[in-house]
Amino acid sequence: MHHLGSRNCSLSCENPALLLRICDRDRGAYPRRFAPPGAIRRGLKMRPTGLHKSILLAGCSAAAMFASGAALAQDDVIIVTAQKRDESIQDVPLAITALSGDFTREVNLDDVKDLVRYTPGVTGNSADSFIDTLSMRGILTNDFGAGGDPSIGLFKNGLYQGRNGAVVTSLYDMERAEVLRGPQGFLFGRNAIGGAISVHTARPNFDGVSGYIEADVAERNRFFGEGAINMPLSDVFAVRLALYGGHEDGYVDNAYFPDHDPLIEPEKYAGRFSALYSDGPFEAFFTAEYEDRKQSGSVYRATEGGPGYETLVDIFGVSVDGNGRDIDSDLQLGEADDSEILSLGLELTYDLGGAVITSLTGFKDHDYYYAEDFDGTPLGINAYAQDQSGNYFEQELRVVSDTDGPLSWYAGASFYNEEIDVLFTQAADEEVMCQFYWSYYGINSCSDYFAYYYYSFTPTPEGLVESNAVRGRYHGWAAYVDATLAITDQFDIGVGVRYSKDIKKFAISAPPVTSDLGPYFGVGFTTAEPLEDKQSWDAFTPRFIARYRPSDEWTVFASATRGFKSGGFGSFFISPSSVTYCGPFSTDCLGLTNADASPNAFDPEKVWSYEAGVKGSLFGGATRVDANVYYYQYKDLQVNVPGTGGGILVDNVGKVKGWGFEASTNTDLGEYFDLYFAGAYADTDVTNAEPLCDGTLACEGTSLGYVPKFSASAALRFNYPVAEGAIKASAEAFGQTKTYGGLLKPDYAVNDAYVDLSLRLGYASDAGWSVIGYVENVANELYYDGVSEGGNFIPAHYFGPSRPRTFGVLLSYEFGG
Repeated sequence: MHHLGSRNCSLSCENPALLLRICDRDRGAYPRRFAPPGAIRRGLKMRPTGLHKSILLAGCSAAAMFASGAALAQDDVIIVTAQKRDESIQDVPLAITALSGDFTREVNLDDVKDLVRYTPGVTGNSADSFIDTLSMRGILTNDFGAGGDPSIGLFKNGLYQGRNGAVVTSLYDMERAEVLRGPQGFLFGRNAIGGAISVHTARPNFDGVSGYIEADVAERNRFFGEGAINMPLSDVFAVRLALYGGHEDGYVDNAYFPDHDPLIEPEKYAGRFSALYSDGPFEAFFTAEYEDRKQSGSVYRATEGGPGYETLVDIFGVSVDGNGRDIDSDLQLGEADDSEILSLGLELTYDLGGAVITSLTGFKDHDYYYAEDFDGTPLGINAYAQDQSGNYFEQELRVVSDTDGPLSWYAGASFYNEEIDVLFTQAADEEVMCQFYWSYYGINSCSDYFAYYYYSFTPTPEGLVESNAVRGRYHGWAAYVDATLAITDQFDIGVGVRYSKDIKKFAISAPPVTSDLGPYFGVGFTTAEPLEDKQSWDAFTPRFIARYRPSDEWTVFASATRGFKSGGFGSFFISPSSVTYCGPFSTDCLGLTNADASPNAFDPEKVWSYEAGVKGSLFGGATRVDANVYYYQYKDLQVNVPGTGGGILVDNVGKVKGWGFEASTNTDLGEYFDLYFAGAYADTDVTNAEPLCDGTLACEGTSLGYVPKFSASAALRFNYPVAEGAIKASAEAFGQTKTYGGLLKPDYAVNDAYVDLSLRLGYASDAGWSVIGYVENVANELYYDGVSEGGNFIPAHYFGPSRPRTFGVLLSYEFGG
């Protein structure tokens, strides 16, 4: 189980309230998206539109400049207010990577998780709707149930996107995407203890009717299209409509069903309507979006090594057919990863003259169904399904000072209310379960086992199917204030504090099991009524920032931040655990009531994170540098550990100390080339994690296995003017060193190091059309989203094989603007 260029302005670094843009670039002989770097440097201009005093949600880093396809000269002043006051992009004292919407289109980034390819310190992409493998500096969401909160927050237009099944949305008609590393409690309405991914969709504008249409055609019958049209309906009101959708055949064969279609077969359709009203000091921005996603659940393949697999070979003579990109699974519950998501957002901004007040309101409703075969073998050991529905409402208010004096400040408050209902199902083959657990005693069938105790066994057609349902009703609120004082023209300090409170009411129930084997293998109990509990958690979390600017070209900063993630409830276990010490022929775990047990509750996570960084330029502004080091002390990790009986317990385990280095550079290599490079080194030290290491101290002092020591990405881009357009080419690569399936780091659960290279070449016309051919994963590199150590019954397995080498062409046409 589970594991900045805009389309209308070349570079944007604004909050949803701000329309400060770098616009009106002199296109000369080149379309906006394909102008050579030198031309961009020479022709770059800036003008404010809309509310010129509105506020940025966050600043942009040097990576933003790479995303727009240009290394900007130091003379080009880009004004942002990441700390809620005007400052150059290179002055922002935060670790942020920003990618433009144009860039995400050009390199085929399909959804928000794909952003990790070009972000230092962030790893763990996966081709499903879960975010439990997504890691920032080693911090991830280990609990895949519905009773906790994500460690990494995902936001769209400033609004929180929620949890597994609802959080992963497609990237289309984007303005930009920002990835903020480290605890984030002062820029968003919800806490994000590990970091945040914030995407911003393209806004309507008043520059006339404009838009684009694009088609991506490739192997495996891939056809994805997207388009948008912008229409100003008056001097103060404009609308925008964007559509996206398509399908691609799968690339993973299942040896168990050789005649079935290949798996990992995405099919997605989405649409977004947005409207902007801007008149004097008042601005309103509204979005309505719907997405229907259908694709395969994660696919698993046993690594064919380790004691778990060897036991299966001894008992069943199991083998796994197919190559490393194939699977061999019985898919007892089928395979699916299907979401329907409706999102509404409204942002209201008013310039009071001395301050700007902003209101953010959001609502999200989703239905989600997921199914996978978790064990990675052709045996019926553990299939998993999740049938989920939920809705989420949020409201945030913030006020930002508009003073030119030495003191600037901002304050805000937010509220959320979430309802979530999930039915979890686990399935297995009855005979497989009986053989595995009792063949040691010479019993090789369920009938023999039951006869030994003078019972008769009646097989169930659907096999051993165990289910449990959870119901979550959560709400909470937060308030924060942050102030920055300029001590001198070169040195300033900032202090902020946030108060958060989360209240969760949770219920878990498990119906009777049809199989004679009972609920003792996957869930471990049944209930006569929902087992309920209600708890709350709160915390004050401060942040301290110091910034020094020794010259116009360089900024040095340091920060200390307290991070907090609310406690919650496990979706597969109950407390006290003693009620689950039972098995077949026992009734002690059946028909439980609130008098017998309650949901499994766990405590909050907390972290102190320290960071120091430098941003600047070299060689007369031709090279931008953005580098930082960090150290954190993390405790009470919310992780899945084996429970008694068949349950999965979420508990607070261990302490982690982490440190590392992250850097990115963007270099103008002359008239036609620019080079972007980003890299990260990460190391961790784990202590007191015995429940994750077979109850021993074998893992004491080891590092987190799923965090690569080194990860990096690079993009070399070329534009050469010819005739009535330009030749465009690029080479993009990302990769990482090896990772492991757990703290024990056995040699049979290793995801080897890899590098994934893509090449693109084409022509862009002055008339607005372009044809770009590409080959992705040029070397046909085979790697995986992750690997697991497995356990007693579940063998070590890989999940999510890489997409193979793919040839395709990207056709686009832009008009107006």
